[in-house]
Amino acid sequence: MNITTRVIVRAGGHCELCGANDALGVYAIPNSGDRSIEDASVAVCSTCADVLGHDNQAQNESYWRCLQHGMWSPHPPVQVVVLRLMNQFKSQSWVQDALESMFIEDETRLWADADGAGDDLEPTLDCHGVALNAGDCVVITKDLAVKGTSFVAKRGTAVRNISLTNNPTQIEGRVNGTRIVLLTQYVKKSL
Repeated sequence: MNITTRVIVRAGGHCELCGANDALGVYAIPNSGDRSIEDASVAVCSTCADVLGHDNQAQNESYWRCLQHGMWSPHPPVQVVVLRLMNQFKSQSWVQDALESMFIEDETRLWADADGAGDDLEPTLDCHGVALNAGDCVVITKDLAVKGTSFVAKRGTAVRNISLTNNPTQIEGRVNGTRIVLLTQYVKKSL
């Protein structure tokens, strides 16, 4: 059985992103490190494949609402593609809600964060100029009111397993069970 067939069988004969079952192919996930092709591929329908193959993915936000189906996949490659696509539409409320309810292992999140999109960006630095990486632990250096909530992120709060963003002055992390964006000028790397 070839790789394409094995990936489609794993997917149960359906697109792992939208659930369609016609014209299936395989999408190889870019920037997947040393993973095998089979372990770094997802079964996709022709429509998803066409949209994934273009640089204008962000213009297809209405189409990608189907990711609310794929986000529940137990397979890490599917979770990586879903997370990378949803990160393009973070400002949309449906994406914020979906990301809050999505369960993803730390290793899979690090893989998704290594999408290569930020390779040409300047490094993300904490308040002391120390480079931050995805998965690091930081400490908040100032009490911060969190927009859209009724709580304050207190000085001294540890934020574990941070995620980097496309903006080197911002990181994401979980505080009081809520995933929030933090300005790097108010955090220091915990050693």
